[in-house]
Amino acid sequence: MAQRPHILHLHSSFDLGGKETRAVRLMNAWGDQARHTIVSGVPEALGACDAIAAGVPYEVAQDPPPLTGRPSVARYEAIARYMRRFDLVLTYNWGAIDGLMARRVFGKNVPPLIHHEDGFNEDEAGGLKPERNAYRRLALGAAHALVVPSRTLEAIALDVWKQPKARVHRIVNGIAVDLYARKPEPRAIPGFRRKPGEVVIGTLAGLRAVKDLPMLVRAAGGLSGKFQLVIVGEGPERANIQQAALAMGIADRLHLPGFLRDPSRFVGMFDIFALSSRSEQFPISVVEAMAAGLPIAAPPVGDVPTMVSDANLPLICSNYGEVYLRDAILTLVNDADLRRTVGAANRARAVAEYGEDVMGAAYARLYAAAMGKPGILPESAP
Repeated sequence: MAQRPHILHLHSSFDLGGKETRAVRLMNAWGDQARHTIVSGVPEALGACDAIAAGVPYEVAQDPPPLTGRPSVARYEAIARYMRRFDLVLTYNWGAIDGLMARRVFGKNVPPLIHHEDGFNEDEAGGLKPERNAYRRLALGAAHALVVPSRTLEAIALDVWKQPKARVHRIVNGIAVDLYARKPEPRAIPGFRRKPGEVVIGTLAGLRAVKDLPMLVRAAGGLSGKFQLVIVGEGPERANIQQAALAMGIADRLHLPGFLRDPSRFVGMFDIFALSSRSEQFPISVVEAMAAGLPIAAPPVGDVPTMVSDANLPLICSNYGEVYLRDAILTLVNDADLRRTVGAANRARAVAEYGEDVMGAAYARLYAAAMGKPGILPESAP
């Protein structure tokens, strides 16, 4: 094995979301100390490549074997054959689970593989599918380790997927919290300008069905007072979000600037961060909002109730639904002092617990140990 490891990333898709953001941050932190090949199960979904720093040696695989399709010995064998050229394989979520099955069936000379589970798509947001659980249990036997960011997923891995405790690693998502203390750039969100007397409600999310952003629009439509709603992200739900805003009569208050790099440049322009997802685990967007000193209004999904500060906990809804979310947001809209107090407590929590250095060191140690090369990856950014 070369001194600089060659790492294969098998992603269900590689547009910039939570798991992709974390993977890119690790790649950027390691600089030229590792080489990367990226496979996207959706070949055209490669937006996260734009966030990879200059100087990081990476390539997008041009003709990889398909990650999805009907179970097939030939397809599993092709995936295993492809993986053998690398030093470490990293797989992400259900869309890349066949990488594990390929290693299970054709494991000879296949490098160590670490699987990452960050959450579930719309088709499992209401409950896990028994047939997928059975497949996961079988496939995960081929993994060197399973990494999860949340206590919720850790419990699922142990109790539902029946993974040995020693194989399951919970590593919480971290960010460069110091960057979020800076003053936001006034023109960082194209087309958006703050107006006197208006409260800015914002969120960061891929515009996908599982994020249920039309529900956030409906919740905002029930508010009294002056506000603007900013949804930063891109995806197939854009038209549905716009339609919801038209139906609620707030189309002139909705801003959809698309995907924007480096949230630390603009998150501080929000007064309130709102989450509407049907399924989350340990969302990086919530950590980013906390680091920027924002209060969080959200349903009780994943680890969100345990992520936020104690001061913020009353603003986490008791149940899922637009009325619950509207009431939480309205409490914050009507009380600027509460927004400042809760935001300061969230900022303190993020600084104390969600730093990027701790996360990066944990991943570097785990990946290096899997390759049998302790110290081959730097545990902190140069």
